[in-house]
Amino acid sequence: MIPAPVRQVAAEGVCRTDRPWQVRADDPSLDATAQVLAPHLRGGAGAGAGAGAGEIVLALGDVPLKPAAIGVQPSGDTDECYRLTVEPDRITCTARTPQGIARAAAGVLQILAETPETPCRVIDDGPRHAWRGLMVDPARHFIAPDDLRRLIDLAALYKLNVLHLHLTDNEGWRLHIATRPALTAGTPHYSAAEYAALQEYAAARHVTVVPEIDLPGHSAAALRAHPGLGTLPRPSWYPADAPFPAPLDPHDPHTRAFIVDVLAETARLTSGPFVHFGGDEALGADEASFTEAVRLAREALRVAGKRPIGWQESSRAGIGPGDLAQFWVDVPMMDLPQTEEELDARPDLLAAGHTLARTKALTRFFAPTDGDLDRIVRGGGRVLLSPQSHLYLDRPYDPSVVPADQAEFAARLGFAYRPRDVRYAASWDPSAYGLAPDRIAGVEATLFAERFQGFDDHTALLLPRLPGVAEAAWSPSPPSWEDYRDRLAVQSVLWRERGLTALRSTEIDWR
Repeated sequence: MIPAPVRQVAAEGVCRTDRPWQVRADDPSLDATAQVLAPHLRGGAGAGAGAGAGEIVLALGDVPLKPAAIGVQPSGDTDECYRLTVEPDRITCTARTPQGIARAAAGVLQILAETPETPCRVIDDGPRHAWRGLMVDPARHFIAPDDLRRLIDLAALYKLNVLHLHLTDNEGWRLHIATRPALTAGTPHYSAAEYAALQEYAAARHVTVVPEIDLPGHSAAALRAHPGLGTLPRPSWYPADAPFPAPLDPHDPHTRAFIVDVLAETARLTSGPFVHFGGDEALGADEASFTEAVRLAREALRVAGKRPIGWQESSRAGIGPGDLAQFWVDVPMMDLPQTEEELDARPDLLAAGHTLARTKALTRFFAPTDGDLDRIVRGGGRVLLSPQSHLYLDRPYDPSVVPADQAEFAARLGFAYRPRDVRYAASWDPSAYGLAPDRIAGVEATLFAERFQGFDDHTALLLPRLPGVAEAAWSPSPPSWEDYRDRLAVQSVLWRERGLTALRSTEIDWR
């Protein structure tokens, strides 16, 4: 199983998995989980009338583990602990809450992938971190609602409980705002009804949707729709030939009204308790303007009844107890060359059009990031861990692990980061930053979509790396690579059943 459970004890016998299965819920509150589970079983919901079928039982009851997850719960559900009992003809999921039952059911699907049989055992499990998320980027490459549902299913399979939607950026604005219809006019987007349906679908799988309206930077799409909004000028030190999407000026009265309006409407449309306001890479925003933009966004969301989240840069506008900031980068993580020789050794950057002047300008711009993590902690905030080094899954794969028949496909995947193998991504440990547990909000992988061409690009960059992030977020300690690689190999059975394209890294002996 991935994530690896807290503990499991062997029992006598084996369970034959390559047969029809039926699911039975012993409490009406578990019917929704039974309905989610049934289509993924051999024979579906009606299987098992014959003598050879196996039974999956969902039952509320006490279990040995108590809730002890680190961080911030993304919903009101705080207990995800469960017991999973595998017997020759029955698999029983027991938990105190429907949410715990859903996590156990995800384990059942993985156990059934171990064909033709699996050892009988008793599994007791619960999460290490409360917030376990995946961010996807429909702003840059629109994700159709049906494909978003497939990603929600994938997240739930690995016990992730947050889908963070990066809904706005320079390339597009993807959530319809009734008071600002020009934002989505003539472009792919989610209507209010589609957004509500996506949230309902996620909630049935105990996944919370967190929308992101990114400001004051990354606002070119907003400016195309509303060219009268006030903006801030290009910095004198920034190369004239480098792209410069101007940030919004929060002191401009039209811009202030816009920020409050779009955040209030996003909050109204969102059923979960959190809304992300961005705050990253506001190139050209002076300290006073940036501070005002963050202050305005936080206030607008709190007035609307939501908890605001910002990227780590938002901490520079002040941060206090209860504030959440998403840590994603520092200068060493940027891995930017500082000489022509170093740049010549980075074909990934050269292909993206980087010059030495641009990389030095970026190094200067990102210099303050080295103090952000400490600033968040000292201010009493909580850190949502999304380090670019390991959890940005738009990183290209190292060509040395790409099979020959996927080489052309893989060569165009990913952003201009140094390519890495799957083992590198799986090696990450959330404790690497030495943060006290009461300063951690959780863990979230990100998948930005600058160069995407279709849905297969999403899944090939997520798979096989997303399960490793899920393992780091859920399991009590990092596994050995040998153990993890063997468990990962089985997962390809589930990906094929769901029609998901994966990168078949040569590091793993796939099933």
